[in-house]
Amino acid sequence: MANLNDLAWWQKTIAYEVYPKSFKDTHGQGTGTIAGITEKLDYLAKLGVGALWITPCYKSPMVDNGYDVADYYAIDPSFGTMAEMDELIARGRERGIRVVMDLVFNHTSNQCPWFVESSSSRTNPKADWYIWRDAKPDGSAPTNWRSIFGGSAWAWCEERGQYYLHTFASEQPDLNWENPDVRQALFDVANFWANKGAGGFRIDAITYIKKPAEFVDGPVDGADGMSAVHAATANTPGILAFLREFKAAVRDGRDIFMVGEANGVAAEELGDWVGEQGVFDMLFEFNHMLIPMHKSEVWCRKVEWTLTDLKRVLAASQRATALNGWYPMFWENHDQPRSTVNFLQCEGALAKKAKALGTVLLTMRGTPFMYQGEELGYGNASWDSIDEFDDLSTRNQYEFALREGLDEVGALAACVRYSRDNARTPMQWDASEYAGFSTAKPWLPVHDDYATCNVAVQEADPDSPLSWYRTLATLRSEHPVLVAGDWTELMADDEQVLAFERTWGNERAVTFANLSDKPAAYDPALVEGLTPIVATTLGTLAPLESVVFV
Repeated sequence: MANLNDLAWWQKTIAYEVYPKSFKDTHGQGTGTIAGITEKLDYLAKLGVGALWITPCYKSPMVDNGYDVADYYAIDPSFGTMAEMDELIARGRERGIRVVMDLVFNHTSNQCPWFVESSSSRTNPKADWYIWRDAKPDGSAPTNWRSIFGGSAWAWCEERGQYYLHTFASEQPDLNWENPDVRQALFDVANFWANKGAGGFRIDAITYIKKPAEFVDGPVDGADGMSAVHAATANTPGILAFLREFKAAVRDGRDIFMVGEANGVAAEELGDWVGEQGVFDMLFEFNHMLIPMHKSEVWCRKVEWTLTDLKRVLAASQRATALNGWYPMFWENHDQPRSTVNFLQCEGALAKKAKALGTVLLTMRGTPFMYQGEELGYGNASWDSIDEFDDLSTRNQYEFALREGLDEVGALAACVRYSRDNARTPMQWDASEYAGFSTAKPWLPVHDDYATCNVAVQEADPDSPLSWYRTLATLRSEHPVLVAGDWTELMADDEQVLAFERTWGNERAVTFANLSDKPAAYDPALVEGLTPIVATTLGTLAPLESVVFV
């Protein structure tokens, strides 16, 4: 049993991810600003938020919406100024909200001065700061690796007469972590932001920083004749040594936390990654997020899955972090479609779906991470053409689907279902034009339902998803069992209900969430002596009904 007083602040709070380009525009430019985030701090405080993760707002050409960093020490003018960032950090602290910076350390922009110098010759001081390789004898790329965004993971540089590796877009060259000068430069960046008052860091795409000793072709897995770069480079042996060095240089001795984005780490490996023996405080390991794709990130290949598939990986992650480590529970982020679509294959109102998923999110063991708009119950957006998408990855997935043999209708359907742009549409604050996000036409369209699904409407409706999220946040703050309690799965084989028990000393709590559109049942003996926080019929659950007993 965990001692509540021994838990760190980040284990007892709620985290919230903001995609600043889509959160709130104070400049009338159609894209969000840092000042817009500051303006909405009180809204976040009412949700119980204590950690505010902001996706990259550094200076960037915005090929990948800020994940192509040109200058880690500067704020991109489209978001505002460094003074406004300082203001956000300070005003957040006044409300008990600590700003968490997103560190993009696998790669930079090709416009970063580091890369400009590295690409200028093979003999300059930064010549070895990136991953350079000669062409094959026939002049083709060094390997057949396919980038995560599609196409070859190698790009030709005329100045050096070599190829450079890019796990993502060609404008995002991978850094060479084998070079100690590169590692020190990145540690300096993190310490700069920690000294500014950042409460923690989310580290992007961290599983790709260690490259294999030999670069060889992988097995062809698509009609393009290529092999996924993820299979060739993710979690290469030796990566943890780099990350222990990072932890010692940045994390140790500070009251902050570090959460890594680590796609591909299995549950049984979590002990090496989190906790006292690990390198991070928490890890986004994505095993449950990929269940709808059966761990394939090729959108056009449909898969079948069941609720027990999802429950099995959630339980594995809980067990793996039960004694050593901490779990970051999340359903959504800026790289995923909306959870009401991604995890609920049944019919039913979006509001009911959002409340059911929110119940699990905010009563599961670990730190809950909300994503902007999740608390309002968004579904995926409406898209009529591939030309409407902004996301580079989506457009590349569309082209890949066509090469795989799908027609334009099928390729578009896959993008409509899985595109990252579904999570990036503007936050809907009220029913005014452009949903109160901006006075100018937004960079992505607002949802069709913005007039009825927005913060102003839901604040006035006690039965709304937003009101339910606030209720759960309050419940979490009032019941230590929901923060420090142990976790035990219930009804593991049930294909309708996701259920679990939390125990802490003499305190118990039980959560039931019917994630189907049919009535479901549970054994009333499971909640003997407990009281539901809202009225419910004991032993039964209506379609998409969720309830917490304490």
